[in-house]
Amino acid sequence: MSQKGRPRSFDRDAALQQAMRVFWQKGYDGASLSDLTTAMGINSPSLYAAFGCKEALFREAADLYSATEGVDIWKAFESPSTAREAMANFLRASAIAFSEPGDPKGCLIVLGALNPSDGNLEVFRDLSHRRQANVEDFKNRLKLAIVQGELPATVDCEAVSVFYLAVQQGMSIQARDGASRERLLSIGEGAMAAWDGLTSGSAGISPSRAP
Repeated sequence: MSQKGRPRSFDRDAALQQAMRVFWQKGYDGASLSDLTTAMGINSPSLYAAFGCKEALFREAADLYSATEGVDIWKAFESPSTAREAMANFLRASAIAFSEPGDPKGCLIVLGALNPSDGNLEVFRDLSHRRQANVEDFKNRLKLAIVQGELPATVDCEAVSVFYLAVQQGMSIQARDGASRERLLSIGEGAMAAWDGLTSGSAGISPSRAP
């Protein structure tokens, strides 16, 4: 049976790649429909036919970003190592990815929709959920380190995880502001200097007790 309708005259995957870069550079709110269709090489009806709407297109673009641009960051974190090495590798890989020549600076998942509004609320929530999932990944790695005897059982896994994710998110903003790769790497190294204190499990320096 022949397929009804006219076949798409564009490469959907290539168009999505271009949309991802527009969202990465301008964010969800800053990327106009004209910006997207121009970069994708299609018209508005083709965009809606292929992706449904701008919000659905953004979600696919964010998925693509995580599966391609963000993959080296998480490979570094998940490589066999101690929890300390995993976190150091994560921050180092983030600094490199956020400052890659020829790419938009920073992280799409962090910068895609920083301020919730009526026009982007679902996108903001989606990105927030993605970032929270990263906290859970950190917590699970720290819990494994406790089981393996690398860290004491009294470590506040939530607080340590939130701290290092905040560092990475700050690196993303610094990159967008023009920080060099060397500066981003130094930020990561500075954060790792706090590791022993944050993971000692001592009540007096537990991050959750900070004001």
